[in-house]
Amino acid sequence: MMNKNILLLIIICLCGSAGAQTVKKPFKPNDFYHIPALDDPQLSPDGKWIAYTLSEPDSARDNRVSHLWMQSYDGKQSIELTQGTEPVSSPKWTPDGKYLSYISARDSKAGGQVWLMDRRGGEGHKLTDLKGEVSDYAWSPDSKRLALIIKDEEDTGKPEKINPPIKIDRYHFKQDVEGYLQHMHSHLYVYDIAAKKLDALTMGDMDDTDPVWSPDSKFIAYVSNHTLDPDRNENFDIFTIEAKKGAEANQLTTFTGHDIKPQWSPDGKHIAYLRSTSDADYFIYQHDLLCLMDTDGKNNKVLTAQLDRPVSNIAWSRDSKNIGYVVSNDRIRYIAQYNLLLRKSTVINKGVQCSFDNLIAQGPGNWIAKMTNPYMPHELVAVENGKIRRLTFHQDNWLNKVKLAYVKGFQSFSSDGTLVSGLLYTPDSLTTKKLPLILYIHGGPTDQDEFEFDAIRQVLASAGFAVAAVNYRGSTGRGLEYTKTIYADWGNKEVKDLLGAVDELVKTGVADAQRLGIGGWSYGGILTNYTIASDTRFKAAASGAGSSLQLSIYGSDQWVVQYDNELGYPWKNAEKYIQLSYPFFHADKIKTPTLFMSGLKDFNVPTGGSEQMYQALKSQGIPTQLVLYPGQYHMISIPSYQVDRAQRYIDWFNMYLNDQPKAVYFK
Repeated sequence: MMNKNILLLIIICLCGSAGAQTVKKPFKPNDFYHIPALDDPQLSPDGKWIAYTLSEPDSARDNRVSHLWMQSYDGKQSIELTQGTEPVSSPKWTPDGKYLSYISARDSKAGGQVWLMDRRGGEGHKLTDLKGEVSDYAWSPDSKRLALIIKDEEDTGKPEKINPPIKIDRYHFKQDVEGYLQHMHSHLYVYDIAAKKLDALTMGDMDDTDPVWSPDSKFIAYVSNHTLDPDRNENFDIFTIEAKKGAEANQLTTFTGHDIKPQWSPDGKHIAYLRSTSDADYFIYQHDLLCLMDTDGKNNKVLTAQLDRPVSNIAWSRDSKNIGYVVSNDRIRYIAQYNLLLRKSTVINKGVQCSFDNLIAQGPGNWIAKMTNPYMPHELVAVENGKIRRLTFHQDNWLNKVKLAYVKGFQSFSSDGTLVSGLLYTPDSLTTKKLPLILYIHGGPTDQDEFEFDAIRQVLASAGFAVAAVNYRGSTGRGLEYTKTIYADWGNKEVKDLLGAVDELVKTGVADAQRLGIGGWSYGGILTNYTIASDTRFKAAASGAGSSLQLSIYGSDQWVVQYDNELGYPWKNAEKYIQLSYPFFHADKIKTPTLFMSGLKDFNVPTGGSEQMYQALKSQGIPTQLVLYPGQYHMISIPSYQVDRAQRYIDWFNMYLNDQPKAVYFK
């Protein structure tokens, strides 16, 4: 009897131990260190392999390193091709299918150069060793030449012991990440592989992008702005040029908005591209439309004029009969295709509670894309006759160890009757009690919250909060009128939409009306400021990379062309700037304890915007804190800072929204 009891006890313990190993723990800020990012898939000429980059956090070096991977289309093989600490980007197949190329700054003082490696593996070798940095490139179909986009080198004249002064004389003179802009532009070159000869095809005070070869290897299509002062508008057009020194460029489009992303048809007869809906010098609220023209620019037509949704990620089928594209619709991005013979579009996959990106044609009826949903960051999938087959499984290693929040869609009405869509994150699907709510607002404003993986909202919901994502007016996915309705009227309709969503979640019993928080980054930070200056119901706020005193922003950020076209000059339209500076000039109405955050090198929404609001609240004795991340641009990229920001969010909201505040992480 005793032996049987001991045996039974051992079995119970073993079963309990096995069960404990499968228990998932809630998603925590430290889990940010484990999330890889898949990008830039490229299909081999034979259609059997997909090359891509996989970026993974390196906690020891506190950065991310991207390596080159290769996945078989049948899903049976996944191969890592590069290792080490030097990141790689822009993988491309040689058209003969024998090699893979990529950009790396390894062993180069000039920055990124093109490297080449055998597709079966082994060490890569440097293919170009040029004075300038290669930012983009494309193989000629005959595999003999490269089209290169190379940025001009800075010429200081002589070696300097200290950095020389920065001379500024451009209208648009600063840009996030790039810094202060001087007259160093990116131009189109052609590089002969065998002769190792580089010829410049373009020059001048403009930038060239998006090179793509004609199927016969004779011409290159590209995008450029040839107006008298490209800094003052967004009039990008599509050009073609013969791939030889001294050739003259031929301008194919003349629309005064932007024409971008040319894609040559495999049969060489057409060029598909994207065109903006607006012909204004600058209009941030426009949508992109799918367009088609002959290779000489004739018979130019818009293919998605009736869609009223933004189009992106265009890709030709291999037989040149269909153009695939991705559509941004209400909280999703789905795949569609336009048939040239039938002259109509059909939906390939509806994108039910998921979103697609980076579309590639694999074969008749088959497409490859990146796909994400609320419970999975991007992975590669095959879309075969409309059905999804997953190809990569990089996320599973960490996803199998964590319990993610539950996500569902919801809708609400604003005070003026507008129907608004959103997403709700809760710790689990069985929540019956009222929860503290955090309204976390997306940036843009011309963007949308989708059924995709969102680490910030996931980590907040996993910490015990209900988290709402709201596609306020100004967001995409609901039509052009919905997007542009906030033109020159910031912080008005958006705030009504945000408050309407909060009212709905309180009314339905999800949110505790006495424990409401609000936050966001970029335009989400700006709207946080507008909202807490308009309504005192929020007990805590976290405003990241935001601004409020718009009168002082002109000339200090990168958006001068938008201000000129949307608001006018401050000295001629000061009342409008003061009106849009509502949160600062009504800071005395703010009673919400607010955490302000910013990257110190941010030229998109400079740190001054957060500093001004921090000082305004500090001067009035409102609890506030300012957190600045050294060396960071508009988007926080260093892994430890990403973890730090997430933990600060949790601790700040815990302090003010929970009955029993937890230990505060920050000091």
